[in-house]
Amino acid sequence: MKLERLLSIIFKLLHNEILSASSLADEFQVSTRTVYRDIEAICAAGIPVVSYQGANGGFGIMRGYKFDKSLIGSHDVLNLITVLSSLSSVFEDKEVEHTIDRLKSLDTSESSRTLYVNLESLRTEPNSLIRLRKAIQEKKAVRFDYVSNKNEFTSREVEPIHLHYKFRNWYVYGFCRERQDDREFRVSRMMNITLTQEEFLRSHKVKDEPSYSESDLGGFADVVIWVNPNSIAKVLDQFQNASKVMNSDGSMTFTISVYRPQHAGWLKSILLSFGSGAKIIKPVELQSILIDEAEKIMKIYKDV
Repeated sequence: MKLERLLSIIFKLLHNEILSASSLADEFQVSTRTVYRDIEAICAAGIPVVSYQGANGGFGIMRGYKFDKSLIGSHDVLNLITVLSSLSSVFEDKEVEHTIDRLKSLDTSESSRTLYVNLESLRTEPNSLIRLRKAIQEKKAVRFDYVSNKNEFTSREVEPIHLHYKFRNWYVYGFCRERQDDREFRVSRMMNITLTQEEFLRSHKVKDEPSYSESDLGGFADVVIWVNPNSIAKVLDQFQNASKVMNSDGSMTFTISVYRPQHAGWLKSILLSFGSGAKIIKPVELQSILIDEAEKIMKIYKDV
């Protein structure tokens, strides 16, 4: 992480007379050009870094300078500790733990934490994330078996670029050699993940998140769901941003806008998880889809 590296460089400069760019590059496994950019960023933050020329030259902090802890306020420090603590628990990263200890030394206030973050997911096997992060850091291609949302099994070889946590799931983004294009894979659907010994040299640029064009907007439709009083909490967990109306009998009506709801497999799964606690009011086509799925479930258990 760049922030982790910047903080580490600051502390090293504070506790050493002179450090060369090459020694910093070796320690943090980056190029000397990256070190120069980091030094520029540290200077821009108001810390007076001095460059010394000569055989024993390098970088150091201006003599007599005392680190201003207000550079990072106590509120900022607590938030950084919170996020980094969650990352450390997920990836078992000792370097992040060291960064947390250094950040704690900056915070002399007695403020209590007001923010807690948990990036762990029961849907993802922790060792998978550790292997993928290792592959990203070492620029090693990975092989794995993958199950698509259509339940199709494929074997893939991917040059991973970054891990992404969203919608309570972990994803890995990278260049798929089979498809010869950038792809995003849900980590929970990846099996038999192995790192190759091949270091890829390709330079990747992360694409922006896809956005809907004006022609796509016509595919959105309102999904209206009636929810009985005993299931409101469960539905709120999934659709808290929906438009909500409380009914006189204690039930609640939710309205959400969904792109092509009849074809949204994720939506069908969520609606079925509500069981008899919710009923689709519209679109009627979605009612038929859920009824058909419920009948299939009943057939599985007909002999029980």
